[in-house]
Amino acid sequence: MSEIVKCFYRYLSIERGFSRNTCIGYCADARLFINYCALDRTDPLSATSKEIEKYLWTLRSRGKLKSSTVFRKVESLKAFYKFLVLEGRVKSNPMKNFKSPRLAAHLPKFLSKSEMQELLNFPSREKFWMIRTQTILELLYACGMRVSELLSLRLESVNLNRRWIRIFGKGAKERIVPVNENACEALRKYIEARYMRFSGKNVSSELFVSKFGKKLSRISAWKDVKKLARLAGVRADIHPHIFRHTFASHLLEGGADLRSLQEMLGHASLNTTQIYAHLQKSAIKSAHKKFHPDKGL
Repeated sequence: MSEIVKCFYRYLSIERGFSRNTCIGYCADARLFINYCALDRTDPLSATSKEIEKYLWTLRSRGKLKSSTVFRKVESLKAFYKFLVLEGRVKSNPMKNFKSPRLAAHLPKFLSKSEMQELLNFPSREKFWMIRTQTILELLYACGMRVSELLSLRLESVNLNRRWIRIFGKGAKERIVPVNENACEALRKYIEARYMRFSGKNVSSELFVSKFGKKLSRISAWKDVKKLARLAGVRADIHPHIFRHTFASHLLEGGADLRSLQEMLGHASLNTTQIYAHLQKSAIKSAHKKFHPDKGL
């Protein structure tokens, strides 16, 4: 089955266009199910819907998993059996009529405008990692891109004269996102520092590189961001998606429409962008409660 899982990874990556992290997670879920089948003396290639239900019930009862975790494991198995059908390894899909558990809609957390300004205005000095991290923050806030998209940018992805960036998102879908002047200025400073540091040396073609000239890893980038946040005195919980949420929330507060926001975020469906509409309604309710003259009645 290990060879099948490897093929499943290639299917997810190449045919479905999933991110590397998603592919790894789905394959880990598939292996977990295969290991369960081995202990249960069940062939995963002939497993019935009832046997899969038993497996999922076991996960819920023993693991006390969150609904979001169960949701992903169901989605992983649905993708796995769809792949097995396409490959002709199973005749019928036992997951065909499975419905994933409904997830509660959680409003995304984001930074306030003052917190964002504290981060962006923190003096970066002349240290390469600080110049690089300041530029990363400016771009994440200016464009709302995913961290994986940012770290995949190449030098040719950036047009400083026309102030736009070409981003390749999920499914290798391309989008052009405008960049403000502050982010362009940070980019100019970083590209100059990058050139000075690696002039005449072998360096990766990615825009953001480590001190050794290799593509900057997600872990290293995020360590630097959290470190800079601590130095700037920002106490909020900084996580990889918070700047994407902040970008979207501040744009809506400024009057942007959902359709434009969908294009900039690279969402395939407007339904995914709708979560920020709920966020906007929440802010309206909060303002009404705070400022309405009859608030005490």
